[in-house]
Amino acid sequence: MKEQLLQRFADLVVQVGVNVQPGQGVVINADVAQAEVARAVVESAYRIGARWVEVVWSDAVTRRSDLMHSDLPTLTADRAWALERTRGWTEEGVASIDVVGTPDPSLYAGIDPARMAAVRLQERIARQQAAMTGQSRWTVVAAPTEHWATQVYGEPDVDRLWDVIARAMRLDEVDPVTAWRERAAALAARCAALDALQISELRYVGEGTDLTVGLLPDCRWTGGSIVDPAGIPYLPNIPTEEVFTSPDRRRADGAVRLTRPVVIAGQLVEGLQLTFAGGRITDVSASSGADVVRAQLDTDPGARSLGEVALVDRDSRIAQAKVVFHNTLFDENAGSHIAWGQSFPFALEGGTTMTAEERYTRGLNNSSIHTDVVLGGEGLTVTATTPSGPIDLLRADTWRLDA
Repeated sequence: MKEQLLQRFADLVVQVGVNVQPGQGVVINADVAQAEVARAVVESAYRIGARWVEVVWSDAVTRRSDLMHSDLPTLTADRAWALERTRGWTEEGVASIDVVGTPDPSLYAGIDPARMAAVRLQERIARQQAAMTGQSRWTVVAAPTEHWATQVYGEPDVDRLWDVIARAMRLDEVDPVTAWRERAAALAARCAALDALQISELRYVGEGTDLTVGLLPDCRWTGGSIVDPAGIPYLPNIPTEEVFTSPDRRRADGAVRLTRPVVIAGQLVEGLQLTFAGGRITDVSASSGADVVRAQLDTDPGARSLGEVALVDRDSRIAQAKVVFHNTLFDENAGSHIAWGQSFPFALEGGTTMTAEERYTRGLNNSSIHTDVVLGGEGLTVTATTPSGPIDLLRADTWRLDA
């Protein structure tokens, strides 16, 4: 990896991703496989003025040992010290950076899907609420590893994967920071146009897909940057090419066939098909990984309802790469998608100041999970129901609203 590329990556994450402010604390969550990248991010954070930076390391091999030797009650038991740490970081306004990658999928072969899908609910909810209610600035970025490159190209060509990721993350621009600020502004303008339509329903139609999802009148579209309560903008995902909102959890009917595989709890799921009725997933089939999907959908009562609908067109840099990344951060930005599980409190007007129960009553979903799956690509049409009649937002995967 070229030193200049690594430096650009780290600076982008720190300056645009979480927009670290002087005197702020920073937590970086990274697998040991991404040590080089994590160290570069640490240096960049200190250069920009961070007061302290801590790396919380994880390890896929250690995770396999946990799954093999711990019983299910242990894997799902919340830990008081972990909850207290999350609360403390949230109260202090710590910025959170997740550096993710794709582990060796063979590591988890043969493990019980229920164990793979196990989560510590209160710990997950505490982190999720801090992020989704805007209490802390956060971002998720992906760093190449040999295992990830092997999944994409069939060989551990990390340099080749870095080349594709560099373009997707606009690291090839003269000034990546400015390039992302401009891209964020363009996505925000698209959101304003969608809000103005007063959309009550979205219908996704493509090969194997015909899904109608209801929207709430007081939910707004988001894309690009988010602004925290102090007025500081940040970019939760880099790269991002989507505009999204949270739908009415009670209104989703039809069927979808995914156009990209998805990794859930370390297991590759391919050929996934879902049936929706009355706002809930009622049937699941897949050529591989169906059991881990079903196990995740049984995590809690909200897991089978939608928390997100998103639009991505064919001009996305990730779509143009013509690569299946086997990584949700990238693949969800290659095509329009939906997510089952937790909704975004900030999507609902006044939602961040409501309790979870109040948001649920208004129509948002509550869950400890949030899983994005892609149904977009060539041939997809998305039609909005508006007071003025139906309007195609995407036709043949091409953005039509401004046409």
